[in-house]
Amino acid sequence: MKDAGARRWWVAAMAVAALLGWLEPRLDIYLADVLARVGINVVLAVSLNLINGHAGQFSLGHAGFMGVGAYAAAAITVLAGPHVLPTSCPDWLHQGWFLLALAGGGAAAALAGLLVGAPSLRLKGDYLAIVTLGFGQIIGVIVRNMEPLGGALGLSGIPPRTNLFWVLAAAATTVYGVTTLVNSTHGRGFIATHDDEVAAEAMGLDTTRYKIVAFVTGAFFAGVAGGLWGHFKLTISPKEFDFNRSIEIVVMVIVGGMGRTAGVMAAATVLTLLPEGLRLVAGLSPSLKWVGESRPLLYALMLIALMLLRPQGLFAWSRARPRPA
Repeated sequence: MKDAGARRWWVAAMAVAALLGWLEPRLDIYLADVLARVGINVVLAVSLNLINGHAGQFSLGHAGFMGVGAYAAAAITVLAGPHVLPTSCPDWLHQGWFLLALAGGGAAAALAGLLVGAPSLRLKGDYLAIVTLGFGQIIGVIVRNMEPLGGALGLSGIPPRTNLFWVLAAAATTVYGVTTLVNSTHGRGFIATHDDEVAAEAMGLDTTRYKIVAFVTGAFFAGVAGGLWGHFKLTISPKEFDFNRSIEIVVMVIVGGMGRTAGVMAAATVLTLLPEGLRLVAGLSPSLKWVGESRPLLYALMLIALMLLRPQGLFAWSRARPRPA
């Protein structure tokens, strides 16, 4: 996707986001809920794909960055917001403060990504995965012991600021940002690092710097997704950002095809809708009640079958390479 084409796609996606945001009050609540979760998962999967797919690293702590963003954004709106904006302020000021909260959540997650990535991205493969896994566990322990943020019980009373416009706009901006970055000079560095790190270093590339850029950028977008999630669910707790959540995001990247942004978007959409589809099937007839009760098992069996039949990913097309600048 060339830069001009990416910009046109982004403008069209923002127009669709604005339209769906305007239609949201007229949509079924369940449908709006599912669309919002699809958009948030697209942000998470595409941002992790930058790290795992394009830069060739293996992070198991993406949910940790999501959690950092969720708590930081919620702290801005819940703890600082009432002291800055009285409730009588116009709604557009509250929406502007929410946008600032999302940026703050992304910045906090990016800082966490820098603190984790700078010393650990000299590691490779399984060692890096273990470090990022440990980071996710550390975040959970820290939050559980922070009483101002609700501690182990979680933080409640978060204002309902997330809507379809913000979610879809964030998804479109994440896809545009990652695509533009991958097609830039840094993108060529990502691909070189992914394909053969030793050869890239022999050619004079600072592979650690490229990995840190990918790691921090992916963490930023994960933090934005966390801010959206917190203001969508209105209550957040440490268990929502645990190892299982990280694995869900990794599965979306693998199913979509590592390094393939369009495939990862499709996988995030399908894997978000699949459990809902199984729930709907179970509700069609009493004889199908077992489908609802066996949803986790059926979901796992489908993933195993996919990995056996199509290990390169369900939506793995030819890998896009960055174009010359």
